[in-house]
Amino acid sequence: MINLMKNRHIKERVVIVCNGPSLNNMDLTFLKNEHVIGLNKIYLGFKKYKFYPKYYVAVNEKVLRQSHEEIKKLTSIKFLSARALELFSENSLTHIIDTKNPKEPFSKDLTKDLEEGYTVTYAALQVAFYLGFNEVIIIGMDHRFDYDGEPNHSTFLKGADNNHFCSSYFSNQQWDNPDLANSEKYYRIAKNVYEHAGRKIIDATLDGACNAFPKQNYRSIFKL
Repeated sequence: MINLMKNRHIKERVVIVCNGPSLNNMDLTFLKNEHVIGLNKIYLGFKKYKFYPKYYVAVNEKVLRQSHEEIKKLTSIKFLSARALELFSENSLTHIIDTKNPKEPFSKDLTKDLEEGYTVTYAALQVAFYLGFNEVIIIGMDHRFDYDGEPNHSTFLKGADNNHFCSSYFSNQQWDNPDLANSEKYYRIAKNVYEHAGRKIIDATLDGACNAFPKQNYRSIFKL
């Protein structure tokens, strides 16, 4: 069924809503008028931010297992990694994709596989490309984290989570330490793919620390 999703949004714009704390300092009323891709535990902010994403992406196994009940309840069209395959069933709203052994660094065909690229945002950029979006606006990609240990290591986050928009996000749970260097490597791959196809990615994160994409103030983009 995922093949029916290809290029359904040619020449349209989409907003990828990442999960950084900068979301709490933004006026997100514009989202109700946009195509939106939500990530990971974005459902924790639905009531506060008053929006609901048309699409949803999650590839991290810990997120999938910790949030499988909430994810199943979402009426968004979901693109999920097969890493927790036994917890989900494919249906008209749920597409399960192989992310363990991708053949290309950027997948243009989600019927085959998807490259995780060390961050769910990169997975979402491939989903947006497959759906045909011509312009992608990223918000909430703060690209800065406080953590103990090495990148990619699984650790237990004791106490409040200050790395995400909600303090309970990974609070007193296991999470995988971010790998910002490798994330940036893949972001640059996405930028090149988009530009080669005549498309663009804009980082409109409020005070975001990532420099992989051109930046623009979200208020000017959405005429707030």
